[in-house]
Amino acid sequence: MLRPIVVGRHLTMPIFRTRSSTISRPITRNMSRSVLTTRPQNWKALAPSPPPNTQTLGAQTKLPLLPIPGLAATISRLKLTLRPLAHSKEEYAAAEAKIDRFAASQAVDLHERLLQHAQGKKHWLESWWDDTGYLGYRDSVVINVSYYFGFDPQPGHLPQSPAARAASLARGAMVFRQQWKEGSLKPEGSKDIPFCMDTYRWMFDCCRVPGSQGLDWSISYADRPQNIGHIVVIRKNRIWKLDTVVEGRILSMAELEKQIQYIYDHTTKEYPGIGILTASNRDVWAKDYATLASDPANVAILETIHSSAFIISLDTSTPSPTSPVSFSRDLWHGRVRDGIPTGLQNRWVDKPVQFVVYDNAQAGIMGEHSIMDGTPTARLCDDVLEYLHNPSSDLGSAPATFNLPAPKPMDWVVSPATHKAIHEANKAAAELIDTQSLGFLLTSYGKAAIKTFGVSPDSWAQMIVQLAYRRLMSPSVSPEQYSSWRTGATYEAATTRRFYKGRTEAIRVVSSESDRWTMSMDDPSSSISERKALFDAATKTHITLAKEAGNANGVDRHLLGLKKVVREGEEMPDVFRDPLVLRSSNWVLSTSAIFSKHFPVYGWGEVVPDGFGVAYMTGYDDRLQYTITSRKEMPNAQFCEEIARAAVDLYDLHKRLEVKPKL
Repeated sequence: MLRPIVVGRHLTMPIFRTRSSTISRPITRNMSRSVLTTRPQNWKALAPSPPPNTQTLGAQTKLPLLPIPGLAATISRLKLTLRPLAHSKEEYAAAEAKIDRFAASQAVDLHERLLQHAQGKKHWLESWWDDTGYLGYRDSVVINVSYYFGFDPQPGHLPQSPAARAASLARGAMVFRQQWKEGSLKPEGSKDIPFCMDTYRWMFDCCRVPGSQGLDWSISYADRPQNIGHIVVIRKNRIWKLDTVVEGRILSMAELEKQIQYIYDHTTKEYPGIGILTASNRDVWAKDYATLASDPANVAILETIHSSAFIISLDTSTPSPTSPVSFSRDLWHGRVRDGIPTGLQNRWVDKPVQFVVYDNAQAGIMGEHSIMDGTPTARLCDDVLEYLHNPSSDLGSAPATFNLPAPKPMDWVVSPATHKAIHEANKAAAELIDTQSLGFLLTSYGKAAIKTFGVSPDSWAQMIVQLAYRRLMSPSVSPEQYSSWRTGATYEAATTRRFYKGRTEAIRVVSSESDRWTMSMDDPSSSISERKALFDAATKTHITLAKEAGNANGVDRHLLGLKKVVREGEEMPDVFRDPLVLRSSNWVLSTSAIFSKHFPVYGWGEVVPDGFGVAYMTGYDDRLQYTITSRKEMPNAQFCEEIARAAVDLYDLHKRLEVKPKL
């Protein structure tokens, strides 16, 4: 059996670009359901779940609905989060005055509208968050939205070829899928609090679709009786359909290995890189998608991709197992050779689950993020890898006289317009990849040492980032100038899955307490004991903010709701245009943490041009792990150095005080 786990923080990227909603339009069809160019109004209801009385969803109907925070509480929290981000007392006073005027006038009416909007709904935020956060976002999902997990090597008791590596992942993922579909998958939770499992229905048998009207959606085939479990394997850009379930039986790992080896052996040349089109700007991809789908043969391929349980990309690269940066970049965006993004040509980045297996049997996953955050896929991958590491796991067996049909190749009809689109998409993707930097570092200590000091490892890791960023951005600022120094707005994802269909809320990490502590660390007039006291206050505040966000008592989702109920023709309240308020959600530090002992690398891209993506792990006893992404013009290497220095300084601060370990 696959071992269920509970993952702590929600992996999510705070994509937060405001875009007006698009009203429902008539459904446009072209040959089949899979090539709709305008999404159905009820698209999200079309992905089924197991029956509610199963083990997986037994607590689902008992989950509380996502609350709308009290207006006064949100106003108070907003003010507190602005104070350390203000460039001057005058700037803060001006923002505070706008907030007070807003709270006394327009906010009251908008909040009442929001409460009315929520009446009769299972989740007041769902459609707004889907569209504003993700589906209305039109830049490439590569770098900007997608995320990756890299896996540890194939266990020694299993065959070591790339075909065997792909087969083992396929077998494990299909067992996991079967458990989900039959409702026997153990639900996630925290202590006595069950978590919502709704987004799991978007893990298999579905795909994101580019929308021609500026809004994408996901299409699900999980409700189709005939969809018993094929996967798509891509090798040298060629699409192969592989049936993993035959006569009601999931194929054994040995059978899957033979099938995948057949694909290796029978793909001897490069095919047109249609997959690169999925990495384009979403409006460009929607146009190219319609062109591609104008041929019936291509329609069949699109439907095969969309309805597949998941994808396995057999990549010709060989990322170094000793280079986390090389491994990360190969997973994050694929290899570029002679200006051609060959890695992305061999993928379909709209697929929520896409395993990538390299020619040296390294492997990982690239995830699509729009309506399913990273914790479900982290759970999937961790369970599958645990299953494979256990020598006693059932890898299946085949009947002695059973002959399998060979995998089916499916070749695109490529028109001159599509050839041109591939050329343009190659150029755009290569240019996008070239804009990025990625750094990776491990500290010399981990969770075990941090816990001896009585500190939350997550708060500790976040304070390291805060200190490092201050030093990075103000290397020559003296203590008396700190009052005008620019602290960076920091997003940390908190799961709200204790609520029905809950996803995330933002922990606004920067606080007056964290600000005072980071200032003290380079202030020669501050004593060791003063620094420690300020650090304790900062981590206490961080824990409080994290708990509040996890209980849906944050700032950002409520403010989004208040914006959304402003009616057409009404002026947007002045508070939402205030420079300080805007800066408070310009996430120059986009952070999140997960943990699996099987993920030596994981990460995603920055979310604002002048920012950093900070993926970290605190679960190892002997190390903290950080992956830092940014545009090339940002000082990525220096930021990594500052994180390393801050980690040492924070450890030394506690050691110098000779804090006695808690027994």
